[in-house]
Amino acid sequence: MKVYISDDSSARAVGADRVAAAFGRIKDAEVIRTSARGAFFLEPLVEIDTSRGRAGYPNVQPSQVPALLKKEPALISKIPFFSKQTRFTFANAGVTEPLSIEQYGFKALKKARGMDPLKILDEMKKSNLRGRGGAAFPAGVKWQTTREADGEPKYVVANADEGDPGAYSDRMIIEGDPYRLIEGMAICAHAVGAKKGYVYIRGEYPAGISKMRNAIAHAADAGILDHAFFELEIFVGSGAYICGEETALLESLEGKRGMVRSKPPFPAVQGLWQKPTVINNVVTFATVPDIILRGGDWHSSLGTEKSKGTMPLQLAGQIRQGGLVEVPFGITLEEVIENFGGGMPRGSRFKAVQVGGPLGSIFPKSLLKTRICFDEFAGAGGILGHGGIVVYDDQTDMADLARHFMEFTADESCGKCTPCRIGSMRAKEILENICKGHGTEKDLALLDELGDTMKLGSLCALGGLAPMPVQTAIRYFGKEFRR
Repeated sequence: MKVYISDDSSARAVGADRVAAAFGRIKDAEVIRTSARGAFFLEPLVEIDTSRGRAGYPNVQPSQVPALLKKEPALISKIPFFSKQTRFTFANAGVTEPLSIEQYGFKALKKARGMDPLKILDEMKKSNLRGRGGAAFPAGVKWQTTREADGEPKYVVANADEGDPGAYSDRMIIEGDPYRLIEGMAICAHAVGAKKGYVYIRGEYPAGISKMRNAIAHAADAGILDHAFFELEIFVGSGAYICGEETALLESLEGKRGMVRSKPPFPAVQGLWQKPTVINNVVTFATVPDIILRGGDWHSSLGTEKSKGTMPLQLAGQIRQGGLVEVPFGITLEEVIENFGGGMPRGSRFKAVQVGGPLGSIFPKSLLKTRICFDEFAGAGGILGHGGIVVYDDQTDMADLARHFMEFTADESCGKCTPCRIGSMRAKEILENICKGHGTEKDLALLDELGDTMKLGSLCALGGLAPMPVQTAIRYFGKEFRR
């Protein structure tokens, strides 16, 4: 009997290793550690093969193991959290063993290496794939710019410095499906003419770093990665949030302090060591293999008019069912929270939701009909960012929450530009004063003016977007600040 148990950090944090050890003591039970499905509210989730398909037992404790198999398992395909999703980028999640090359196959890379690089660029542009890391820039345009830019060698860099609270899609890929990232980067390298690549991973992801290193070594042993085609190297970050910004990441990768660069020139033209460089985040690269196998028109057929494909959304905060879901663009925030998040816990009432990490806007109940897509979010004064969704209940102090996020920005600012360096400190001080009960109406006006200055004058998105949670909190929950 084969028993499948996730090896993901989130599953292990709630006892998956202990459950696996308990099954290991059962005669004729073969324990297979897989990637995670992303339904963390069901972990530890134990799965077995049945005549009806893969079935599972949720929330298993080691003491339950001896008697567990006498119970009827639930079919995975019938669980609403899974059955309502449309999975492509995360199709292997919970199914395959993370480091099995045989199970992964590298079909897209084999196809891509038989294609003219210009044909790959055509398919990427047809797909209308926009970066999933926050800026939402068209990936095909970025790749073509790098290919046509003067300068050798060219580089491919994966931004795995995933720092947004409530975001973990990158971690799930590098821990659970690392070959998909490798394949996407290798396809990009073939398209733009690069021979060298780097995966920049935040140091807070030790399990992901270990998995990626092993995956790169296995791919090299199998001849998938080598100096004739494409070499890949891991670089471990030191925990600076600013290094999620692409130019600060490049500075760090070059061994310097992580500080943003003025743009232009953009990295696609002058990036790593001033050479043409493609930088995309993990989910963007992980989306590429399906585009190559299925075609750019297929990807463009999913989603909305300007937001094509699917988006992995990560649910956290005051909801019943935390986890990752992959759905086509166009679903509303309300549908995500209710249909996948299971709504609010018993006794809790909805107050606000934040999408896009600590730089994302805070939306009230009146904006829950906003559709998940880049342009509709922008029209509502928000950002989709990395797809992290954090729900707050009626016990949340919105003034203190705004203070917390501005304190975070002040701490994480690289200090290069005055609007961010000084503006975040002054805004933090004003919010601290308000939270102590010493604020005035003029302080709210000053915060708004200060926020506009940061938006217009900051060099990067950290300073430019930092005022968004504060300004939207004041806009929709101004009574709490005034109180």
